[in-house]
This record gives sequence, structure tokens and C-alpha cells, in this order.
Amino acid sequence: MSEREQYPAGVPCWVESLQPDPRAALGFYGPLFGWEFAGPGPMPGDPPGEYYVARVAGRDVAGIGSAPEPRSAGGAAWSTYIRVDSADAAAASAARAGGTLRDGPFDVLPAGRMAVLEDPAGAVVCVWEAAGREGAQLINAPRAWAMSLLETADPAASSAFYGAMFGWQAEPVAPGAPVVLWRLPGYVGGEPEQPVPRDVVGVMSTLAGSSAPMDARWRVDFWVDDADGTAERAVALGGEVVVAPHEQPMFRSAVLADPAGATFSINQRMAVPPSG
Repeated sequence: MSEREQYPAGVPCWVESLQPDPRAALGFYGPLFGWEFAGPGPMPGDPPGEYYVARVAGRDVAGIGSAPEPRSAGGAAWSTYIRVDSADAAAASAARAGGTLRDGPFDVLPAGRMAVLEDPAGAVVCVWEAAGREGAQLINAPRAWAMSLLETADPAASSAFYGAMFGWQAEPVAPGAPVVLWRLPGYVGGEPEQPVPRDVVGVMSTLAGSSAPMDARWRVDFWVDDADGTAERAVALGGEVVVAPHEQPMFRSAVLADPAGATFSINQRMAVPPSG
């Protein structure tokens, strides 16, 4: 478990889902993860709608808000925010790095300033210049956000973009593997016993057999105590199991969708058998 008070530049710091009916989303995610909610407050950038902050043990873990147009094009989804020193500088750099400025920069007072970017493959990512809110206060804990995963059909262009924007370095988990770790040299995060290096800030996976820009996306992952029970609860709450619970090295994982169609993954940390 990690309680965080601040994030250095280049580190993912927040996740949120903009929904056509945010109060209905509270009725899904609250029982699913045991989240409590603070709010409603105004939407970032002050469009019509309302914004709620999800909490675990009194610590901020995620945001759920109204889906304003035009930023909501494409339906409900989970978004990842990357901490930057200047949202304006990041917005100005996006085109030079091969991306596009989708929205902003604009103030989210008193929390901070942000912009919405699109990478060369079409995945949307937000940048966050903190003022009153640094980001998630609890990560890598059951019911909290653990990691974000970029799914892309163009890993070379994505690697160049995120490297130029945030200093990330892509490292394959194995030679020729379609999954790479995003590493930020000099960063020390996570926990000493975690299964990946502590400078890992995200993961990238290649979308096999797809070249449509709209296929690229950031997906968020939440840790849970019981992957199978969480998947069953999601269906009972009106959601969907996209990928059934299955074993992966050190985890039991699943991909779920909420009633509005926003997808996310869950991971249950499994006990590591003793060596020898």
C-alpha cells in the first residue's frame, strides 16, 4: 500500500471516469469497490455537470464526473492524468512530439490546471499541473488504482511520444514480447516488494491485428482482494465481464465494464510460492 502526498513530473497521478449519468456510476462503483464519495463539485473547466471524488479510508482514489461535450466523444471511459510542471508547456509540446491538443489548458480551481492530449495512435491522456490536489492519495492497495495500461497499434510512435513528453523509456518484459514497461529513470515509487522495478510508471501493450486510431486507449487497473467475487458483483450491479477472471504471473485478473461501457481491469495479488 502507498499513501502519496505528491507526485514528481512524469508520473501518472490521477484517474477519472466521465459518465453520461454520474450518479448512476456512483451506484455501480460504490458497492463494487466499497468507495465513499465526496461531492458533488463543479466539473473541471466549469462545463455543466457535477464531479465526485471517490475515497477509501478517507483518502482520494479516483474521480467520477459528468461527460460534457465535446470531450466525451466516444462514450464513457476511464482517463489517466500525468503530473507535469506546466500544463501550458505540455500542451505546447504535444504537437512537436507527434500528438494533438484535444482541450485546454484550463484551470480546475483550486485543484490545479490541466490539458487533454491525444497521442499519435489516438489514445487520450490528460496532463495535470497540481495546485490544491496532487492526485490520488492512496494507490497500490485493495480497492484503489494500481497502474494504467496503454493499448496501442503503433508502439513505436507511442514510445517516441511519451518519451519526448515525459521522459519515459520503454522496456520489453521479454525479448520480442508485445508488452513493455514504461520506466522513468530516477523515480522511486511503489513498494520494495513489488514484482516490477520501482521506476515503472505504466505498461504498454500492442493491439494485434488492429491499425485503427480509435482502438488506442489508456485503461486503468484496480487492485482487489477477490477478483472472482468482484467480477460477479459487477454483473449483479449491471456491468459486464469483458475478460473472465484468469491466472497471470502473480495475479488473478479480469477486465470489466460498467453499465455505461467504460472498461477497466482488476488484479488480485496472489501469494508467491516459497523458493526451494
